[in-house]
Amino acid sequence: MRALVVFESMFGNTQKIAEAIADGLSVTMTVDTLEVGSAGSSLDGVDLLVVGGPTHAFGLSRRSTRANAAEKAPGGVVSKATGLREWLAEVHADGAMVATFDTKADKPRLPGSAAHAARRLLRRRGYRPVAAAASFFVTGTTGPLADGEEERARRWGEQLGLAVT
Repeated sequence: MRALVVFESMFGNTQKIAEAIADGLSVTMTVDTLEVGSAGSSLDGVDLLVVGGPTHAFGLSRRSTRANAAEKAPGGVVSKATGLREWLAEVHADGAMVATFDTKADKPRLPGSAAHAARRLLRRRGYRPVAAAASFFVTGTTGPLADGEEERARRWGEQLGLAVT
């Protein structure tokens, strides 16, 4: 089986979670990890699509929220162009299995989730969700990741891989 992990990341926290998930998935399958701007719209040969991004304004990022994040990142952001919202509108993978994740601030705990929004979009487009959406926490807007979150992401990826193979 082949999995593709596609992520959007502003400050690098979501990228770290994506890489940890991919590491867990690699126990049971071949995995590629791509930043959303490099992902392309064809998913030929992908059995499991795993997508994730930061939670902005209670859901998936938009051009305005990405611009706001860029103002807070003196070294620049990881995902500079296309966001997950735009990519999901273009991607094609007839009936592929999908799982979603996001990163969000641990305090204050606000409602909303990029992972839930992505899951809804993908489900409406014919994808088959195979796991509940997962959230991983950062300490504040720019991070770093909360203690233990990378390891929790790796375990989530491993469990996801075992569940679908």
